[in-house]
Amino acid sequence: MLKGLGAMGDMAKMMKTAQQMQGKMAQLQEDMYNIIVEGESGAGLVKATCTAKGELKSLDIDPSIFNGDEKEVVEDLILAAIKDAQTKATDRAQSEMSKLTEGMGLPADMKLPF
Repeated sequence: MLKGLGAMGDMAKMMKTAQQMQGKMAQLQEDMYNIIVEGESGAGLVKATCTAKGELKSLDIDPSIFNGDEKEVVEDLILAAIKDAQTKATDRAQSEMSKLTEGMGLPADMKLPF
């Protein structure tokens, strides 16, 4: 009586799972360019939009902050909005990655490279 493929069957199953993971990772990489997050500063006076990959897409600056005497404040608000958007992009990318790893039966906190 045959017992099946044993360890070889487990290896084939593991390889198939790895191939599925590779395909899902590639799709997630592509999707990260389409996921948009928005950061802001100055109670919404400056807004920065970027992809989940951290690529800056746009800035929206309320014209009320343009005052020559406050150039440094404006620059700080712009930087703060961009940093906020980038932080949100990183958080979103990690969240999407966690969903993928959990869906594959891997630990939620497993770090995979982008």
